[in-house]
This record gives sequence, C-alpha cells and structure tokens, in this order.
Amino acid sequence: MNDKVDNAKVDDKNVPKFDWVTERSSCSLPKVFKTLRLQVEEDVKTRNSLRPSNSPYEFSVKENVGDFTVLLEAKELRSAVVFSLAEHAILVRDDKGSPMFEVTLTFADEGECRLNVNGEDREFWQVRRMALEELFFRGY
Repeated sequence: MNDKVDNAKVDDKNVPKFDWVTERSSCSLPKVFKTLRLQVEEDVKTRNSLRPSNSPYEFSVKENVGDFTVLLEAKELRSAVVFSLAEHAILVRDDKGSPMFEVTLTFADEGECRLNVNGEDREFWQVRRMALEELFFRGY
C-alpha cells in the first residue's frame, strides 16, 4: 500500500505545473496587440520583398499611440488598413474608418490564448490575412 502512495507522489512530481497566471497575463489585449503589430511589420517586409523591380507601389507601417496603420502607396493610389487597440477588442478598419472586423480574446480551458473573430477562433496569421490580403494582393 505504501508503494502506491509513494508512486503517486513521484507521479505528481513528474507532472509539470501549469502556470495559468502567467499564461493568462500574456493573454491581454495590449500584449496581443503588440505581437500582432510585430507580425504585421514582418508581413509588410515580406510583401515588399516580393515586389518586382522598379515597382510603382510600396507598403509601410505607421505607428501611432493606440493604433498602427498598414499603408499601400502608389502613384495614384493610397490605401490603408488600421489596427486599433480598444478597451474590449482590437478593431480593424479600412482607410475610410469603416469597420472590417473586431478581434476579441478568450483564455481557453486548455490554457491557450485564442483570438476570436465573428464567433470563430483564429490564429494570428489568419487575422493578419483577413485584414491585409486585399490590400496586399488586389491587382498587384
């Protein structure tokens, strides 16, 4: 009987403790917004690197307090997507200020921070694609 108790203690020691407090802390809108911004900056670098030589257009990221904008600038065209940090969501709008979608967060029972758009869980890359695909690839 003592062997079973000792084995149970050994098993408990081998099970890694899940630090839910630290994980939940990282699942905050400001931290996810910062991660999203850094990933969008990489997307813009990648997209610019895929342009043909002497391209008449360029993409850039402009950062402000509480938001950042991805710009497409060409000779006769200027278009943008704006990401804003709001109290309860990350708002994604077009350059006219019209809402495209909102991103909310859920800290799931599995201990994962999930991005949610229109009631569906999304990965970071999916959110970025939803926001930037048309800007990056319409006619270019």
